[in-house]
Formats: sequence, structure tokens, C-alpha cells
Amino acid sequence: LWGFHDWLISPMASVRILPDRVANQIAAGEVIERPAAVVKELVENALDAGATRIEVEFRHGGRSLMRVEDNGQGMSQDNALLALERHATSKIAEAVDLDRLGSYGFRGEALPSIASVSRFEMQTREEGNDVGTEIVVNGGKLLHVRECGRPFGTSIAVTHLFNSVPARRKFLKTDQTEAAHIIQCVRFYALASPQAAFTLIENGRVIFKSPVCATLRDRVAEIFGRQTSESLVEIENEEGGMRLQGLIGKPGTGRGTRHEMVIFVNQRPVDSRTLNYALIESYHESLPKGRYPVAFLFFQCDPAAVDVNVHPAKREVRFRSEPDVRAFVIRSVLGRLRDLTPSADTSPQTP
Repeated sequence: LWGFHDWLISPMASVRILPDRVANQIAAGEVIERPAAVVKELVENALDAGATRIEVEFRHGGRSLMRVEDNGQGMSQDNALLALERHATSKIAEAVDLDRLGSYGFRGEALPSIASVSRFEMQTREEGNDVGTEIVVNGGKLLHVRECGRPFGTSIAVTHLFNSVPARRKFLKTDQTEAAHIIQCVRFYALASPQAAFTLIENGRVIFKSPVCATLRDRVAEIFGRQTSESLVEIENEEGGMRLQGLIGKPGTGRGTRHEMVIFVNQRPVDSRTLNYALIESYHESLPKGRYPVAFLFFQCDPAAVDVNVHPAKREVRFRSEPDVRAFVIRSVLGRLRDLTPSADTSPQTP
């Protein structure tokens, strides 16, 4: 006990500034929880760069390789190097910009965090430049910067994830589990962005390849199958600055898990307890207990009415008025489900 007490009251070491490499690895622990988080950040960057074609490839659950290639805007050499500095971003300039976000990424932590815990290879070329730039970083150490030939856009390959921080690597789940998270992540962004063609490759095998789609139903059919898309009906409602649109399952159409209950807030795939519970509650009389709705819903509101900065990985959101959002979603979904349910015949019966 005395030894434990001595440890508690031992004097603090002198205060010092952490080296950038260590600070980036600590930040990576918040932003990069697992391989799917790497894919998420890179796909968001590709979409923010205006890509209309995105290819995602991974091997062994993302442990050995994750590669995201796009035909977006690309970067000059100076911008590419700057993007690897912490808090370097083209998305915001002032704190008030957080109230009117129109992009996925904005903190400027993703690339330096990823590069600090992996071998990171980026090739990028912006329109107007005759050559591209290749940058290689290993465990936060810059290995080289040189010119390279490549098409317009950006390709980032991340290998040996968490090799430089073995304590993090041992917390990864099986390859199958990590792969499932990556596949789910790419599906979400493909659903959110029908204007872009997506290809997903696992261990050399194409999981899905979806061209640019005219409608959400077409994208759902490409990713989840024609049978799923045909079991859904359109929903659209607008009220008090809030809008809900997308596809929901007909009464009686349910699943044993929430995997096909997908909700976006201002085009961002999120895990929102408020929206999830509102959707489940709306199906209280339409599905048996233990079954979950099938839904691909897009909720839109004033960016200032939702905080997307409450989670390091931007996975959760908080609404300024949670009760109003919940009530709006329930009204919208219940109203649509009632439209689909034949009303009881109340005419007098002939004896």
C-alpha cells in the first residue's frame, strides 16, 4: 500500500512540448481507431476534392494494405506537403465556419495521423501540372518527396498499419471483422454520393462496382441487390427547416440487425441515437419485436442546427433541438407507413 501511495504523490516531471511525431500518434488514437477509419478519411477527402471516380482496395482487413485512388482535384507539391502537417485544412478558416460546413473533412488531422502510424505513400497531380508528386512517410518520418508520372487526381496507399505502435495493432479484430467494417463504410459513402462511381476490391476480388447512378434506388440495387431495392418505398417530407427523404421498407419488411438501417445527416453518414430511435419507434406497429427497419434516409437541416464536431472521428452528431428532430422523423415515417396500410373497412356489414 505504501508503494502505491508513494506512486500517487510522486512529483511530476517537468512540463515539455511533445515532439510532432508523438503528438500525431496520440491524435491518431482518436481519429484512426481501426482500418475502416483510414478508408473513411481518405474517401471523404476524395469526395471533397470533387472526385467522380473512386477505387478502394484493401487486403487482410486493411492491416497490410488500404489504397484509395480518385480522379479529383489533386494537389501541387507544396499543398501535398502542407496536407501532412497537423491542422492544415482547406475546408475552414475561422471557428464560425463550423456552423456552415459543406465538406466532410475539416480538422486537418487525418493525413498526418494516418502517416504517423503506417507506411504512407501518396501520389497526386493537379490539373495544369505536367508531373505529379510522390511523398512517402513511414511511422511519421518523411522518407522522400519526388516527381512522378500519374493521371490527375490522388492515390494514397497505407500499409503496415499500427506497426509503429504494436499496442494498438493487437487490439484489432480478425481480418473478417475489420473487412466487414471497411465494406460497410464504403457502402455508406457510395450511397451518399451517387454522382461518383465506386469500386471496392478485397484481396484482389471486386466486392462491388457501381457506376454513376441517377437515383438512390439504383445505387441501393447496385450495392444491396435488386430484391432489397424493390422492397422499399420513397419518402419525402419537409417541415420547419428540416427535410427527410430517401427509401424505407414497406410494413413487415425488416432485418435481424441494423446493418441496413442507414441514416445520413447533411450527406454525412452518422450514428445518431436520436434518429435511430425515432425510426425504430415509427415501425413499432409495423415490425415484430426484434426486427429492425430497412431504411436509407437523408436528413437535412441548417448546418448551424447540428454539431458534427462532438466525436474525434465525426461519427456522431448532436442536434440543437433533439426533441424537434425526433418528432419530425416519427411524424414523417409514420405518415408514410399509414399511406401504405389499407384502412379498415368501416362500412355497415350486411347480416
